[in-house]
Amino acid sequence: MPDVSILNVDLHGRTIGTLTRVAGDRVLFAFNEAYIADPERPTLGLFFKDQAGALRTDFPPVQTKLPPFFSNLLPEGPLRRYLADAAGVHSEREFFLLWALGRDLPGAVTVTPADGEAWPPEAMAPHGERHPPQSNMLRFSLAGVQLKFSAVAGARGGLTVPASGVGGDAIVKLPSSDFAGVPENEYSMMRLADLIGMDVPRVDLVDIDAIDGLPDGAGRFGGKAFVIERFDRLPGGGRAHIEDFAQVFGVYPDDKYRKAGMRSVARVIAAEGTDADIREFVRRLTFNTLIGNGDMHLKNWSLIYRDGRTASLAPAYDFVSTVAYIPGDRFALNYSRSKDFAAFDEDELSHLSVKASLPAKTVIDTARETAADFLGVWSREKHHLPMFANVRDAIDDLLSTLPIARS
Repeated sequence: MPDVSILNVDLHGRTIGTLTRVAGDRVLFAFNEAYIADPERPTLGLFFKDQAGALRTDFPPVQTKLPPFFSNLLPEGPLRRYLADAAGVHSEREFFLLWALGRDLPGAVTVTPADGEAWPPEAMAPHGERHPPQSNMLRFSLAGVQLKFSAVAGARGGLTVPASGVGGDAIVKLPSSDFAGVPENEYSMMRLADLIGMDVPRVDLVDIDAIDGLPDGAGRFGGKAFVIERFDRLPGGGRAHIEDFAQVFGVYPDDKYRKAGMRSVARVIAAEGTDADIREFVRRLTFNTLIGNGDMHLKNWSLIYRDGRTASLAPAYDFVSTVAYIPGDRFALNYSRSKDFAAFDEDELSHLSVKASLPAKTVIDTARETAADFLGVWSREKHHLPMFANVRDAIDDLLSTLPIARS
Protein backbone atom coordinates (compact mmCIF):
# COMPACT_ATOMS: atom_id res chain seq x y z
CA MET A 1 0.00 0.00 0.00
CA PRO A 2 1.62 3.32 -1.00
CA ASP A 3 2.38 6.07 1.51
CA VAL A 4 1.65 3.93 4.58
CA SER A 5 3.92 3.72 7.62
CA ILE A 6 3.32 1.57 10.70
CA LEU A 7 4.68 1.84 14.21
CA ASN A 8 4.36 -1.02 16.68
CA VAL A 9 3.19 -0.01 20.15
CA ASP A 10 4.69 -2.18 22.91
CA LEU A 11 3.72 -2.22 26.58
CA HIS A 12 6.13 -3.94 28.98
CA GLY A 13 7.92 -5.36 25.93
CA ARG A 14 4.81 -6.89 24.36
CA THR A 15 3.27 -5.57 21.15
CA ILE A 16 -0.30 -4.53 21.89
CA GLY A 17 -1.24 -2.42 18.89
CA THR A 18 -0.18 -0.21 16.00
CA LEU A 19 -0.11 3.41 14.93
CA THR A 20 -0.63 3.65 11.18
CA ARG A 21 0.03 6.74 9.09
CA VAL A 22 -1.87 6.89 5.80
CA ALA A 23 -2.17 9.43 2.98
CA GLY A 24 -2.86 12.98 4.07
CA ASP A 25 -0.80 12.60 7.27
CA ARG A 26 -3.73 10.87 9.01
CA VAL A 27 -2.88 8.56 11.91
CA LEU A 28 -4.96 5.66 13.23
CA PHE A 29 -4.44 3.64 16.41
CA ALA A 30 -5.68 0.06 16.85
CA PHE A 31 -5.13 -2.64 19.45
CA ASN A 32 -4.17 -6.08 18.14
CA GLU A 33 -6.47 -9.06 18.60
CA ALA A 34 -4.24 -10.81 21.15
CA TYR A 35 -4.36 -7.80 23.49
CA ILE A 36 -8.12 -7.42 23.07
CA ALA A 37 -8.71 -11.10 23.86
CA ASP A 38 -6.44 -11.22 26.92
CA PRO A 39 -8.48 -10.91 30.17
CA GLU A 40 -5.23 -10.30 32.10
CA ARG A 41 -3.94 -7.60 29.76
CA PRO A 42 -1.87 -4.79 31.29
CA THR A 43 -3.49 -1.36 31.32
CA LEU A 44 -2.35 1.10 28.68
CA GLY A 45 -4.45 3.95 30.08
CA LEU A 46 -7.80 4.82 31.60
CA PHE A 47 -8.79 6.64 28.41
CA PHE A 48 -8.96 3.24 26.72
CA LYS A 49 -11.64 2.00 29.15
CA ASP A 50 -15.33 2.81 28.88
CA GLN A 51 -17.55 3.74 31.84
CA ALA A 52 -18.11 0.08 32.63
CA GLY A 53 -14.37 -0.64 32.63
CA ALA A 54 -14.41 -2.55 29.32
CA LEU A 55 -11.73 -1.99 26.70
CA ARG A 56 -12.49 0.59 24.01
CA THR A 57 -11.39 -0.52 20.56
CA ASP A 58 -12.79 2.04 18.10
CA PHE A 59 -10.80 5.26 17.67
CA PRO A 60 -11.20 7.90 14.95
CA PRO A 61 -8.19 8.92 12.86
CA VAL A 62 -6.42 12.20 13.63
CA GLN A 63 -4.72 14.65 11.28
CA THR A 64 -0.96 15.45 11.53
CA LYS A 65 -0.95 14.96 15.29
CA LEU A 66 -0.97 11.63 17.11
CA PRO A 67 -3.98 10.52 19.17
CA PRO A 68 -3.87 12.38 22.51
CA PHE A 69 -2.47 9.51 24.60
CA PHE A 70 0.56 9.23 22.33
CA SER A 71 0.91 12.96 21.71
CA ASN A 72 1.33 13.39 25.45
CA LEU A 73 4.36 11.09 25.41
CA LEU A 74 6.24 13.71 23.40
CA PRO A 75 7.99 16.82 24.73
CA GLU A 76 6.74 20.36 24.25
CA GLY A 77 8.31 23.73 23.58
CA PRO A 78 12.12 24.08 23.58
CA LEU A 79 12.76 20.40 24.31
CA ARG A 80 10.58 19.33 21.37
CA ARG A 81 12.28 21.76 19.01
CA TYR A 82 15.72 20.63 20.17
CA LEU A 83 14.99 16.91 19.65
CA ALA A 84 13.04 17.41 16.42
CA ASP A 85 15.86 19.41 14.89
CA ALA A 86 18.36 16.63 15.66
CA ALA A 87 15.97 14.08 14.15
CA GLY A 88 15.41 16.07 10.97
CA VAL A 89 11.66 16.12 11.58
CA HIS A 90 9.23 19.02 11.57
CA SER A 91 8.30 19.42 15.23
CA GLU A 92 4.56 19.23 14.50
CA ARG A 93 4.72 15.96 12.53
CA GLU A 94 4.22 13.86 15.60
CA PHE A 95 4.12 10.43 13.96
CA PHE A 96 7.71 10.80 12.77
CA LEU A 97 8.84 12.48 15.97
CA LEU A 98 7.55 9.45 17.87
CA TRP A 99 9.30 7.22 15.31
CA ALA A 100 12.56 8.95 16.24
CA LEU A 101 12.08 9.10 20.03
CA GLY A 102 10.00 6.01 20.76
CA ARG A 103 12.72 3.79 22.23
CA ASP A 104 12.68 5.58 25.58
CA LEU A 105 9.30 7.08 26.47
CA PRO A 106 7.64 7.90 29.79
CA GLY A 107 6.27 4.78 31.45
CA ALA A 108 6.42 1.26 30.01
CA VAL A 109 5.44 2.13 26.43
CA THR A 110 7.92 1.82 23.58
CA VAL A 111 7.25 2.52 19.92
CA THR A 112 9.28 1.04 17.06
CA PRO A 113 8.86 0.98 13.26
CA ALA A 114 7.22 -2.22 12.06
CA ASP A 115 9.43 -2.47 8.98
CA GLY A 116 12.84 -1.74 10.48
CA GLU A 117 14.82 1.38 11.26
CA ALA A 118 15.17 2.79 7.72
CA TRP A 119 14.26 6.48 7.93
CA PRO A 120 11.30 7.16 5.58
CA PRO A 121 11.76 9.96 3.03
CA GLU A 122 8.25 11.25 3.77
CA ALA A 123 9.44 12.15 7.28
CA MET A 124 11.08 15.26 5.88
CA ALA A 125 9.15 18.51 6.10
CA PRO A 126 7.05 19.32 2.99
CA HIS A 127 9.56 21.79 1.54
CA GLY A 128 12.65 19.81 2.51
CA GLU A 129 13.95 22.48 4.87
CA ARG A 130 14.89 19.89 7.47
CA HIS A 131 18.11 17.92 7.31
CA PRO A 132 18.40 14.11 7.62
CA PRO A 133 18.74 12.69 11.14
CA GLN A 134 22.03 13.29 12.86
CA SER A 135 24.08 10.15 13.44
CA ASN A 136 24.22 10.92 17.18
CA MET A 137 20.59 12.01 17.53
CA LEU A 138 19.00 11.56 20.93
CA ARG A 139 16.37 8.81 21.01
CA PHE A 140 14.45 9.60 24.19
CA SER A 141 11.34 11.57 25.10
CA LEU A 142 10.36 13.29 28.32
CA ALA A 143 7.07 15.13 28.62
CA GLY A 144 7.12 18.82 29.44
CA VAL A 145 8.55 22.10 28.18
CA GLN A 146 11.75 22.56 30.17
CA LEU A 147 15.07 21.42 28.67
CA LYS A 148 15.89 18.15 30.42
CA PHE A 149 17.74 14.91 29.80
CA SER A 150 17.59 11.35 31.05
CA ALA A 151 20.82 10.48 32.87
CA VAL A 152 22.48 7.45 34.42
CA ALA A 153 23.70 7.63 38.01
CA GLY A 154 27.15 6.13 38.46
CA ALA A 155 27.97 3.55 41.14
CA ARG A 156 30.39 6.03 42.73
CA GLY A 157 28.21 9.06 42.23
CA GLY A 158 28.07 11.42 39.32
CA LEU A 159 25.69 11.55 36.38
CA THR A 160 26.12 10.79 32.71
CA VAL A 161 23.74 11.54 29.85
CA PRO A 162 24.02 8.52 27.50
CA ALA A 163 25.08 9.34 23.93
CA SER A 164 21.66 8.27 22.63
CA GLY A 165 19.78 9.68 25.62
CA VAL A 166 18.30 6.22 26.19
CA GLY A 167 18.30 4.26 29.43
CA GLY A 168 18.59 6.82 32.20
CA ASP A 169 17.27 6.33 35.73
CA ALA A 170 17.26 10.04 36.64
CA ILE A 171 16.06 13.26 35.00
CA VAL A 172 18.39 16.24 34.82
CA LYS A 173 16.58 19.57 34.45
CA LEU A 174 18.71 22.49 33.31
CA PRO A 175 18.32 26.11 34.40
CA SER A 176 15.79 28.33 32.67
CA SER A 177 16.82 31.12 30.32
CA ASP A 178 13.77 33.12 31.47
CA PHE A 179 13.69 32.69 35.26
CA ALA A 180 16.65 32.69 37.65
CA GLY A 181 17.10 29.92 40.18
CA VAL A 182 14.48 27.43 38.96
CA PRO A 183 16.60 24.35 39.85
CA GLU A 184 17.19 25.72 43.36
CA ASN A 185 13.48 26.55 43.63
CA GLU A 186 12.31 23.08 42.58
CA TYR A 187 14.84 21.30 44.77
CA SER A 188 13.74 23.36 47.80
CA MET A 189 10.02 22.76 47.19
CA MET A 190 10.51 19.01 46.72
CA ARG A 191 12.62 18.82 49.89
CA LEU A 192 9.90 20.64 51.82
CA ALA A 193 7.33 18.16 50.50
CA ASP A 194 9.55 15.28 51.55
CA LEU A 195 10.05 16.75 55.02
CA ILE A 196 6.31 16.79 55.67
CA GLY A 197 5.98 13.16 54.61
CA MET A 198 4.73 13.34 51.04
CA ASP A 199 5.54 10.71 48.40
CA VAL A 200 8.61 12.28 46.78
CA PRO A 201 11.33 10.59 44.68
CA ARG A 202 14.99 11.17 45.53
CA VAL A 203 16.12 14.62 44.42
CA ASP A 204 19.43 16.41 44.21
CA LEU A 205 20.98 19.72 43.17
CA VAL A 206 24.25 19.31 41.27
CA ASP A 207 26.84 21.39 39.48
CA ILE A 208 26.18 21.36 35.74
CA ASP A 209 29.87 20.93 35.06
CA ALA A 210 29.79 17.64 36.98
CA ILE A 211 27.33 16.08 34.52
CA ASP A 212 29.05 14.13 31.75
CA GLY A 213 27.65 13.87 28.25
CA LEU A 214 25.38 16.91 28.07
CA PRO A 215 24.90 17.37 24.33
CA ASP A 216 26.04 20.36 22.35
CA GLY A 217 23.43 23.09 22.24
CA ALA A 218 22.11 22.44 25.75
CA GLY A 219 22.08 25.94 27.18
CA ARG A 220 23.78 26.64 30.50
CA PHE A 221 22.01 29.57 32.13
CA GLY A 222 23.17 28.90 35.68
CA GLY A 223 25.56 26.78 37.68
CA LYS A 224 23.15 24.18 39.09
CA ALA A 225 20.85 21.50 37.67
CA PHE A 226 17.94 19.80 39.40
CA VAL A 227 17.99 16.00 39.44
CA ILE A 228 15.04 13.72 40.24
CA GLU A 229 14.88 9.96 40.31
CA ARG A 230 12.71 8.42 37.57
CA PHE A 231 9.91 6.59 39.34
CA ASP A 232 8.91 4.97 36.04
CA ARG A 233 12.26 3.11 35.94
CA LEU A 234 12.93 0.09 38.17
CA PRO A 235 16.15 -1.47 39.47
CA GLY A 236 17.61 -3.86 36.93
CA GLY A 237 16.25 -1.97 33.94
CA GLY A 238 12.52 -2.65 34.31
CA ARG A 239 9.82 -0.06 33.73
CA ALA A 240 6.75 0.97 35.70
CA HIS A 241 3.90 2.19 33.56
CA ILE A 242 2.56 5.70 34.17
CA GLU A 243 0.14 8.12 32.55
CA ASP A 244 -0.55 11.78 33.23
CA PHE A 245 -4.03 13.24 33.54
CA ALA A 246 -3.97 14.79 30.08
CA GLN A 247 -3.68 11.19 28.85
CA VAL A 248 -6.41 10.05 31.26
CA PHE A 249 -8.85 12.64 29.90
CA GLY A 250 -7.76 12.28 26.27
CA VAL A 251 -6.76 15.92 25.81
CA TYR A 252 -3.78 17.37 23.96
CA PRO A 253 -0.93 19.08 25.84
CA ASP A 254 -2.11 22.50 24.57
CA ASP A 255 -5.29 21.97 26.60
CA LYS A 256 -3.59 20.95 29.87
CA TYR A 257 -4.71 24.19 31.56
CA ARG A 258 -8.34 24.27 30.49
CA LYS A 259 -10.02 20.94 29.76
CA ALA A 260 -10.61 19.77 33.34
CA GLY A 261 -10.41 20.95 36.95
CA MET A 262 -9.24 19.44 40.21
CA ARG A 263 -12.65 17.99 40.92
CA SER A 264 -12.29 15.85 37.77
CA VAL A 265 -8.82 14.71 38.84
CA ALA A 266 -10.17 13.95 42.31
CA ARG A 267 -13.03 11.84 40.94
CA VAL A 268 -10.59 9.62 39.06
CA ILE A 269 -8.31 9.21 42.06
CA ALA A 270 -11.28 8.38 44.28
CA ALA A 271 -12.61 5.82 41.79
CA GLU A 272 -9.29 4.16 40.93
CA GLY A 273 -7.13 4.63 44.01
CA THR A 274 -7.22 4.09 47.76
CA ASP A 275 -8.04 6.25 50.77
CA ALA A 276 -4.30 6.91 51.05
CA ASP A 277 -4.30 8.22 47.47
CA ILE A 278 -7.14 10.61 48.32
CA ARG A 279 -5.26 11.97 51.32
CA GLU A 280 -2.06 12.34 49.28
CA PHE A 281 -4.02 14.20 46.60
CA VAL A 282 -5.36 16.67 49.19
CA ARG A 283 -1.89 17.09 50.68
CA ARG A 284 -0.45 17.98 47.28
CA LEU A 285 -3.30 20.34 46.52
CA THR A 286 -2.77 22.10 49.85
CA PHE A 287 1.03 22.13 49.64
CA ASN A 288 1.09 23.63 46.14
CA THR A 289 -1.34 26.32 47.26
CA LEU A 290 0.89 27.20 50.21
CA ILE A 291 4.00 27.54 48.02
CA GLY A 292 2.12 29.38 45.26
CA ASN A 293 2.59 26.86 42.46
CA GLY A 294 0.48 28.06 39.54
CA ASP A 295 1.67 25.32 37.18
CA MET A 296 -0.05 22.18 38.53
CA HIS A 297 -1.80 21.48 35.24
CA LEU A 298 -3.07 18.10 34.02
CA LYS A 299 0.37 16.87 33.01
CA ASN A 300 1.75 17.48 36.50
CA TRP A 301 -0.53 14.87 38.05
CA SER A 302 0.03 11.21 37.13
CA LEU A 303 -1.09 7.67 37.85
CA ILE A 304 1.26 4.71 38.19
CA TYR A 305 0.50 1.03 37.53
CA ARG A 306 2.81 -0.76 39.94
CA ASP A 307 1.29 -4.18 39.17
CA GLY A 308 0.71 -3.37 35.50
CA ARG A 309 -3.06 -3.13 35.84
CA THR A 310 -4.18 -1.14 38.91
CA ALA A 311 -3.89 2.64 39.05
CA SER A 312 -2.67 4.62 42.04
CA LEU A 313 -1.40 8.17 42.46
CA ALA A 314 2.18 8.42 41.18
CA PRO A 315 4.92 10.08 43.25
CA ALA A 316 5.11 13.87 43.27
CA TYR A 317 7.03 15.94 40.73
CA ASP A 318 7.30 19.46 39.27
CA PHE A 319 6.72 21.37 42.51
CA VAL A 320 7.89 24.94 41.88
CA SER A 321 6.85 28.22 43.51
CA THR A 322 5.73 30.27 40.51
CA VAL A 323 4.57 33.33 42.47
CA ALA A 324 8.24 34.31 42.75
CA TYR A 325 8.28 34.87 38.98
CA ILE A 326 4.65 35.74 38.22
CA PRO A 327 3.17 38.11 40.82
CA GLY A 328 -0.54 37.51 41.22
CA ASP A 329 -0.31 34.00 39.76
CA ARG A 330 -3.20 31.61 40.37
CA PHE A 331 -3.60 27.85 40.54
CA ALA A 332 -3.43 26.21 37.11
CA LEU A 333 -6.89 24.60 37.32
CA ASN A 334 -10.04 25.33 39.27
CA TYR A 335 -9.97 23.84 42.75
CA SER A 336 -13.72 23.44 42.46
CA ARG A 337 -15.09 26.90 41.54
CA SER A 338 -12.03 29.15 41.67
CA LYS A 339 -8.32 29.26 40.77
CA ASP A 340 -7.43 31.97 43.30
CA PHE A 341 -4.99 30.76 45.95
CA ALA A 342 -6.86 32.81 48.55
CA ALA A 343 -10.10 30.99 47.64
CA PHE A 344 -8.63 27.72 48.93
CA ASP A 345 -10.58 27.65 52.18
CA GLU A 346 -12.80 25.15 53.94
CA ASP A 347 -15.85 26.22 51.95
CA GLU A 348 -14.04 25.57 48.66
CA LEU A 349 -12.79 22.23 50.00
CA SER A 350 -16.33 21.27 51.03
CA HIS A 351 -17.60 22.13 47.56
CA LEU A 352 -14.81 20.06 46.00
CA SER A 353 -15.67 17.16 48.28
CA VAL A 354 -19.32 17.17 47.26
CA LYS A 355 -18.64 17.51 43.53
CA ALA A 356 -15.94 14.82 43.53
CA SER A 357 -17.74 12.45 45.94
CA LEU A 358 -14.96 12.63 48.52
CA PRO A 359 -15.46 12.37 52.29
CA ALA A 360 -15.54 16.02 53.38
CA LYS A 361 -14.12 15.38 56.85
CA THR A 362 -11.12 13.55 55.41
CA VAL A 363 -10.49 16.33 52.91
CA ILE A 364 -10.73 19.20 55.39
CA ASP A 365 -8.80 17.42 58.15
CA THR A 366 -6.02 16.48 55.72
CA ALA A 367 -5.77 20.05 54.41
CA ARG A 368 -5.57 21.43 57.95
CA GLU A 369 -2.89 18.91 58.96
CA THR A 370 -0.86 19.60 55.83
CA ALA A 371 -0.98 23.35 56.40
CA ALA A 372 0.13 22.93 60.03
CA ASP A 373 2.95 20.57 59.03
CA PHE A 374 4.09 22.89 56.27
CA LEU A 375 4.14 26.01 58.42
CA GLY A 376 6.26 24.27 61.05
CA VAL A 377 8.79 22.96 58.53
CA TRP A 378 8.79 26.22 56.57
CA SER A 379 9.66 28.37 59.57
CA ARG A 380 12.49 25.99 60.47
CA GLU A 381 13.96 25.34 57.01
CA LYS A 382 13.28 28.36 54.77
CA HIS A 383 16.62 30.00 55.51
CA HIS A 384 18.57 26.76 55.07
CA LEU A 385 17.29 25.59 51.70
CA PRO A 386 19.00 26.84 48.51
CA MET A 387 16.05 28.77 47.09
CA PHE A 388 16.77 32.38 46.13
CA ALA A 389 15.59 35.11 48.48
CA ASN A 390 12.85 36.26 46.09
CA VAL A 391 11.25 32.80 46.30
CA ARG A 392 11.28 32.79 50.10
CA ASP A 393 9.87 36.31 50.26
CA ALA A 394 7.12 35.57 47.71
CA ILE A 395 5.95 32.53 49.68
CA ASP A 396 5.94 34.48 52.94
CA ASP A 397 3.85 37.19 51.29
CA LEU A 398 1.43 34.63 49.90
CA LEU A 399 1.01 32.79 53.20
CA SER A 400 -0.23 35.97 54.86
CA THR A 401 -3.19 35.99 52.43
CA LEU A 402 -4.26 32.33 52.66
CA PRO A 403 -7.14 31.28 54.92
CA ILE A 404 -5.77 27.73 55.12
CA ALA A 405 -2.49 29.09 56.56
CA ARG A 406 -4.19 31.40 59.05
CA SER A 407 -6.52 28.68 60.32
